Amino acid sequence: MFQMTPKARMLYIILFLLLVTGLMGCVSTKKRPVRLFREVVASGRQFDAIIVPGVPFVNGQWDTTMKGRVLWSCFLYQQGIARNIIYSGGAVYSPYAEAKIMGLYAQQLGIPEAHIFYDTLAEHSTENVYYAYLLAREQGFKSIALATDPFQSAMLKRFTRKRFATEIVHLPFIADTLKTLNHVRPLIDPSAAYVSPFRAITERESFWRRVGGTLGLRIKWEQKRPRGMAPL
Repeated sequence: MFQMTPKARMLYIILFLLLVTGLMGCVSTKKRPVRLFREVVASGRQFDAIIVPGVPFVNGQWDTTMKGRVLWSCFLYQQGIARNIIYSGGAVYSPYAEAKIMGLYAQQLGIPEAHIFYDTLAEHSTENVYYAYLLAREQGFKSIALATDPFQSAMLKRFTRKRFATEIVHLPFIADTLKTLNHVRPLIDPSAAYVSPFRAITERESFWRRVGGTLGLRIKWEQKRPRGMAPL
């Protein structure tokens, strides 16, 4: 029988997961966000904080993905669904802390600085949730939601359900809603988010170590809960 090397096995698993989540995203990128948002609105739920994963800041401007996540987080705050926003992401691929960049844009869009919190430790999507969860606990938040794009939400669905004792509700952005907000052109001074010294993760870590980070293998779960985190 053919035996795969550990690296080949890992690559196979990654490709399989990408295929599954990709197919899931094709099916749910429109219907799922609308359904989840309507459920929250119908129930009148409000969250102490929403978690917004970071996106690399390159070429001195936000890209479409970062813009979508920031606009959606601001929309949820302005609608009263989120009381606070936790932006998560360190300086991973560029010398700018992703969380801080998003926070600067959010302030330009009218979000009070007092209601913005930052996690600058995360370097992968699973870590975005993990470190933001820890920050939520430090701040005494009891209810949280994940506000990101539909594809990332689908990828993290199982992770958030299995690993955290407090429910993390998913609120992926609705593309049609973002179209009504897309006209904004906020300007920021990114210098406040600049990190020095800086080395890109691609220079610091091997491909396989980065894969492990993406899969959450570097997260140090609480000793009393080896499979996850205690309630907030």
